[in-house]
Amino acid sequence: MMDHVVLGVAIALVLLMVLCLVRAVGGPTVLDRILGGNVIGTKTTVLLLMIGVLYDNVGMFVDIAIAYALLNFIATLGATKYFLRRKNVHLESEQ
Repeated sequence: MMDHVVLGVAIALVLLMVLCLVRAVGGPTVLDRILGGNVIGTKTTVLLLMIGVLYDNVGMFVDIAIAYALLNFIATLGATKYFLRRKNVHLESEQ
């Protein structure tokens, strides 16, 4: 019974990741795209933990999830610093 709940939540999480992918691909500003990618990375970390619960091997998946979360955080900081230092990037949407 509990496996069905975790599987249902994981499927809902994947559907929410698709919505974030729409924001990451077609966001009006660069910062919206970075934020969309960061949210996808965060949801992937939670999804890795849910997969660990489904396989009854949470210990291995916790290590993978922590490593992925750290890489996601560092990549988000790097991308944000890069785009904020560039002079020709428009951070606001032009209308």
